[in-house]
Amino acid sequence: MPPYEALYGRKCRMPLCWNEVGERKLVGPEIVKQTEDKVKIIKDRLRISSDRQKSYADLKRREIEHQIHNVFHVSMLQRYRSDSSHVLPIESIEVNPDLTYEEEPIQIVAHEIKELRNKRIPLVKVLWRNHSGKEAT
Repeated sequence: MPPYEALYGRKCRMPLCWNEVGERKLVGPEIVKQTEDKVKIIKDRLRISSDRQKSYADLKRREIEHQIHNVFHVSMLQRYRSDSSHVLPIESIEVNPDLTYEEEPIQIVAHEIKELRNKRIPLVKVLWRNHSGKEAT
C-alpha cells in the first residue's frame, strides 16, 4: 500500500487526475489549460497566505542589537618608525624580576564631575611617571 493511501485512506490524485470519478475525460490542450488554471489559483492562495503570515511576523519582529568586539587585523598594522621620544631612560625605571614595574602618579591634570540621574561621579585625569602628557589617563 502506498504511503499516501495509507495516511489518507484514498489514492493520490495527481494534477492530471483532479476530475471526480465518472466525469468526462479531457484530452489534449483542454487538460493542460485546466491544470494551468488550477495551478494559478493555488499559487495565488499560497501568496496570500504567505503575505498574511509575514504581516503577523512583522508585528512581533524587533531590531537585533549586535555586539561589537574590539578586534584588530594583522593586515591593518603599519610599520613602526623609530622616534627618540619613545625611548625611556632605563635607569629611571625599576623593573621587577617578573618584568613589571610600578606606576606612580605625578600630577592631576584635570578634574570633572559627571552627573547621572541620582549620582555624581568625580573624574580625574592623572599624569603618570615615565609617560608623556598625551598618555595621561
